[in-house]
Amino acid sequence: MRQDRVRPAEPSPARPSLAEAAYAALKASILEGLLPPGHEAVEQAIADQLGMSRTPVHEAVLRLQHEGMVRILPRRGVMVLPIDPEDLRQTYQVLIALEGEAAALLAARGAGAQGTLAAMREATVAMVAALEAGDRAGWAAADDRFHRALLAGCGNPKLARLAENAADQAQRARAATAARRPEPETSGIEHDAIMAALAAGDPEAARTALARHRARASADILRALGR
Repeated sequence: MRQDRVRPAEPSPARPSLAEAAYAALKASILEGLLPPGHEAVEQAIADQLGMSRTPVHEAVLRLQHEGMVRILPRRGVMVLPIDPEDLRQTYQVLIALEGEAAALLAARGAGAQGTLAAMREATVAMVAALEAGDRAGWAAADDRFHRALLAGCGNPKLARLAENAADQAQRARAATAARRPEPETSGIEHDAIMAALAAGDPEAARTALARHRARASADILRALGR
């Protein structure tokens, strides 16, 4: 009986790695606010900055457009999408549901959650230190690490992948509004409440603490956006 098999792929290490590198660099620049909402750029200029051809940059831009980060402008280049308040409100609803479930799953892991909790504590310490130093960008980055650690450690990789895009949009909004928001002094307290519920192995308390934190943070961001 004939056995069908897929022909081996032709080796092509350069293009995929360059496209991935371009994607990672552009995405990080958008999430950190180096390329702010509304910023327009020509793909060739981006390629020149990254030291590569336009092709991998275009592949990265297509991927980011699919993720809702940018829009390709015919004959003009690419624009970082503005943050739409209503879209962000809906994004946070999705994120609260997914992260709440992740928190509940992590709380139920017991001793298996210790490594994740250590990473979350480290991120919270860095967040508080950055806030005390007046480093809002550092604060936003450390806050994001806290939430990424939670998702990565929940034990459900599919849930974590589904939450990733919403987490990206939340981080972009957090970075874009960090300088315009009141002192986020309650963030560290709210993180402590989440970690206490996780350490106690209480799934519903962890879910509730996470939802309360994200709801308060999203309200602050939406106010800063004028909504």
